[in-house]
Amino acid sequence: MEYRYGSHTVFQIEYHFVWVTKYRYKVLKGEVAERVRELVRQTSEAFEIRIIRGVVSKDHVHILVSAPPTMAPSEIMRRIKGRTSSYLFEEFLHLKKRYWGQYFWARGYFCATVGQMKEEMIKDYLEHHFEPNPNDNFKMEPD
Repeated sequence: MEYRYGSHTVFQIEYHFVWVTKYRYKVLKGEVAERVRELVRQTSEAFEIRIIRGVVSKDHVHILVSAPPTMAPSEIMRRIKGRTSSYLFEEFLHLKKRYWGQYFWARGYFCATVGQMKEEMIKDYLEHHFEPNPNDNFKMEPD
């Protein structure tokens, strides 16, 4: 069990998030998947959210994160989905054509708080669901 420290707090708050592309289009491949991974990392670092494990699949993203007590799960997802969506539409014009509206991600997301027993179950799922890459804890599904 790893505790984190704030100026006046000691905490261990972990969430498992899953969110999908709008219409479940399988567009998270190649450069787009790499960029999603980069953007999720950058956004997480900016808000002191640690990614423990994660996977970018063709139509959805899983992340297991440790977050500060000042951030609600809804705020975490608002920031991650909003920032990734904006940058992806700017950088990949073919996505803007495919998603003629302004939304890249589907509405909503799955979120579960993680206890010690659940954490092992989630880690096992992430390890067995996708091809492992020992060099990185935020994997991408093979193309």
